[in-house]
Parts: sequence; structure tokens; C-alpha cells
Amino acid sequence: MNDLRSRLDAPNYYRATQKYDLSFPQLTEDLDVDTVVIGGGFSGINTALELAEKGLTDIVVLEARMLGYGGTGRNGGQVMAGIGHDLNAVSKHVGKDGMEMLFQIANLGAGILRGRAEKYGIDADVQRGYGYLSYNKRQTATLRNWLEEFRAVEPDEDIELLEGQAVHQILGSDVYHSALKHMGGGQVHSLNLLLGEAKALVGHGARIFENSPVLSVEYGDRVLVRTATGSVRASKLLWACDSFLQKLEPEIYDRTINTYSFQISTAPLSDALIQRISAIRGAFSDISPVINYFRVTNENRLLFGSATRYLEYIPSDFAGWNRALMAQVFPYLKDVPIEFAWGGPMACSANLFPQIGTLKDRPNAFYVQGYSGFGVTPSHIVCKVLAEGMSEGSARYDLMSSIPHARILGRDSLRVPLLTAAKSWQQLAGFFNGRR
Repeated sequence: MNDLRSRLDAPNYYRATQKYDLSFPQLTEDLDVDTVVIGGGFSGINTALELAEKGLTDIVVLEARMLGYGGTGRNGGQVMAGIGHDLNAVSKHVGKDGMEMLFQIANLGAGILRGRAEKYGIDADVQRGYGYLSYNKRQTATLRNWLEEFRAVEPDEDIELLEGQAVHQILGSDVYHSALKHMGGGQVHSLNLLLGEAKALVGHGARIFENSPVLSVEYGDRVLVRTATGSVRASKLLWACDSFLQKLEPEIYDRTINTYSFQISTAPLSDALIQRISAIRGAFSDISPVINYFRVTNENRLLFGSATRYLEYIPSDFAGWNRALMAQVFPYLKDVPIEFAWGGPMACSANLFPQIGTLKDRPNAFYVQGYSGFGVTPSHIVCKVLAEGMSEGSARYDLMSSIPHARILGRDSLRVPLLTAAKSWQQLAGFFNGRR
């Protein structure tokens, strides 16, 4: 386990290219505030910032290690459309009107993200240009449907379906049948965005404490959160730990299960090679049940990531495992230097849809989790809705929080067979829903 943790925590692209030299103290006092947030990733910081922008600034954020230690500082940096893997998975719970509301908010994330960066002057390499990729005619039919849906929501955006050799207009690979170019999507340096958002949050008057793991929580009209060296008493609490919850709150712990993703970053490549990879310097992913995703970074690197497709396991060599996948897409990159290789857990819900709500009989104890590997952009939508629920309330919050969250029995003891079965089922289902 220690060897795995050291490999997951190996130096990665995001920490190496961090632009904000931010650090926050450990909690060493007893505080009394309006809201306490547990977790210093996108979910915790974004929700706190949404509240602060509403004037609710008496907030403390507690992070067990350092901001962005979890998925926010380990991901692909993809700015994609949508709010979950498949909205139809929750349709039976929300009805026709609910589905219309979800469709209305599903594509807001990229605009919220870009607006946040612009408003606060955050230097996070926010760039436009995304490509959804198909391997065959079935997947191309799915992309053709997406094309109409995207155009209906964003009629003024540059969106088009490229087939055959036309794919080379945006991507230098011969393995794809088609590509849905969506210039409303793109990419972001997620850690720099988070740190810029944290800086903005503190500017509103909120307080952040790092290296302050929570030891216990006592619920009531006023919630008491204890760390080893201090405490926070608050009227409202938000659990925003996702894959790092670690049994701290049993009621929501077994509503997700952790799988892993793995990424590499090449050393900086020549301008000519980058032009060959992508003329639009874009971000890309296929639409298979378990995706490959990659993007050209601001420093001329290719960042490439994926997860295991059928069997749940952790490769012994992250760099070699990802290089093999990258070489299938870009054979001409098979020998380029790999500078960083890392990985991390992803908290997956049973329906692969993010979860928000309150604990049973505890209306002042909120939670958000379960992005299922699809969190960079959706977190900016979900946390806006969550902040509405934590403040004035809204129909959007009532809708999203009403979706039931199934328990995952054996989420630790049976993790590997459960995930292997789930991945195999998703691959089989992909033949019938146009994803394989």
C-alpha cells in the first residue's frame, strides 16, 4: 500500500507547473462560524466561493493535506459538456420536466469555469477546442445525435462533425472514424484554476486551513468539527471529500466506490510535432464506456490518461501502461520522453451521476460526491446548484438532491470484483447504446 501511495503521489504535471505559491496554516484554534467545508478540492472551494459571492463569507475550509491533493490536482483537465455520464440514467427519478431542467443546466459548466477565470483574473491556461472521437459507425451515429443536441443548446458555437480524413483537420491520428469538434469545450490547468479560486475565496473573507484532517464530527443545531489541534463550530457543514472520505461519514461513504485513473505527460515537444498532433491544440476523448483522454498543454506537452477497461487493477508501471495506449493513437509518439506519470482514485456512484443532498434528519449537514471521473467541468455546475440549496434554496437543488443514491454493498471488501463486473457490463451495454 505504501508503494502504491508513493506511485500515486509521484511528482505530476500539475504540481510541476503550478503558478500560484499559496499555502495556508494548520488549524490551531477553536472557531465559531456560519459554514464549515471539509475538503479543499473543486467541490469544497467552488461551493464556498459561490456562497461567498452571495455575501455568505463566514466560512472555514478544512483540507487534510494541501489544496488540490485529490482529483482536482490529478485529472485530465478536460472541459467537456454535460453533468454526468448519461442523463438518461436518472430519467426515471426526475420525470420529463426534471429532464428538461437537467438538459438546461448540463452545458453551463464551461461558461461558469471560463467566467470564473475571467472575473478573478486566474491564470489557468483556459483554452477552447474539444473533440469527441468515434472508432466506428455506431459511435459516429451517437456523435451525430450529440451534434444536434449541442447545436440546439449552443446555436452560435462552432460545432461540426468531421468524418474520415476530415478528422485530420483537428487531430493527427488515423484510428478514429469521426470527430465531433466542439469549440465551446476545451481544457484548463485544473490545479491553477483551483488555487486562483481559493485566492478569490480568501479575498471575500473566508478562511482556509491545510494539513488539518478532520477527526470527528458532532451533529446538532450547531455542528462541531474537531481536528487534532483545533475545532470549528458552525451552523452548516459540507462534506466535499469525494474519493478521500475514508469512512468519516458512514451514511454517504458506501454510496460511492473508488476506481483509479492514470495519466502521463510527455516532455515539451517541438512546435512541428504539436502541429501534427493537433492543429487546434485541443483536448480530446473517445466516447467508449471507459475513455482515453488527452490534450496539448500550454507548454507543448501531450497529457494522456485512461483507466482499465474490463478488469479493475492498478498497473505496476503507470508510464509504460499509458505509453502503450498513447502509441495506439499516435504511433509516432511511441519513443518520446515521458516526464511525469501519476494516478489517483475516482469516487463512482452506481448511476455515474454526481450526488448532492443532506444527511438523513440533519438538514444542516450537506454533501457532494460521486463525479465518477467526470468532475472538472460538472463540479462548477453542481456546486453552483449546491450553494443555492445551502442558501436561499432553488428548484434546481430540489431536483438534483431528490435523485436517490444507491448503497454499494461491499464497496471495500469486494471492490475489485464489483468494479470488474461493472466495467464489463458497461462495455457490453456500449454495443446497444452507441458507445462501442
